[in-house]
Amino acid sequence: MREILRRLITGVVYVFLLLSAIFLSTDAFDFLFMAFGLACLHEYKRIVKLKGYYVYMAYLVLWWAYIYIIKDKVLINILMLLTITINFALLVFLFSKKETLFNTLQKFLFGLFYIGGGCIFLTMIPYKDDEFAQFLIMGIFILIWVNDSFAYLVGRSIGRTKLYPAVSPKKTIEGTLGGLVFALVAAYIMAPYETNLSLQEWLILAVVIVVTGSLGDLIESKFKRSAGVKDSGAILPGHGGMLDRLDSLVYAAPFAYLTLNIFSYVS
Repeated sequence: MREILRRLITGVVYVFLLLSAIFLSTDAFDFLFMAFGLACLHEYKRIVKLKGYYVYMAYLVLWWAYIYIIKDKVLINILMLLTITINFALLVFLFSKKETLFNTLQKFLFGLFYIGGGCIFLTMIPYKDDEFAQFLIMGIFILIWVNDSFAYLVGRSIGRTKLYPAVSPKKTIEGTLGGLVFALVAAYIMAPYETNLSLQEWLILAVVIVVTGSLGDLIESKFKRSAGVKDSGAILPGHGGMLDRLDSLVYAAPFAYLTLNIFSYVS
């Protein structure tokens, strides 16, 4: 009971912090995700045993440049391509049955683009035509939360078939499908309130976020299992580390950004 209460209090504080940053000001939102990125990198460095502070410096330079200076779409697309390429490389790591040993450069690049790039695109998503789409970014958070919550509840209640037991023994196919179904329901409900996207676009975005977010969750689990640790950190009582909370969002962010740009191009 005490553990459930701790998780509940931490979850409420976390959601309150996110929503406050979204609706308080764009600077608060930007700074919050810059700080989240640093926290995730710190935990990632500990898991993969990456020494030095170069990845922090590179992330801060990249974040500052792309959030406040660079507006050229070609340069943004290059960063998106690099980030997605790194994410696909991590899929090879996820599904490889052989033990994988990364060198220092690989650890640096994975941290910079998988986590740093993910946080940058998560910060960039609500900005469009010099406007800040508060309900769009809030909707993306809701899709992730609904998927995570109902994947857990459905998996715990009716889950029988293991999804990927070698990496995450508790996740089930039934839970994963349950999370997707409820995320689609959430997208259907949110569509009338955020009219920047049509209903069809909301549903497509939900599928992209759930699929890539679930892969991101498994990738972080693979890193932890390889390192022999249960949680990425202990900054969030009852929830583990910051990377444990943001692994789905960080991995899904560049794919969501790409999807939203495709919607804009097509429309």
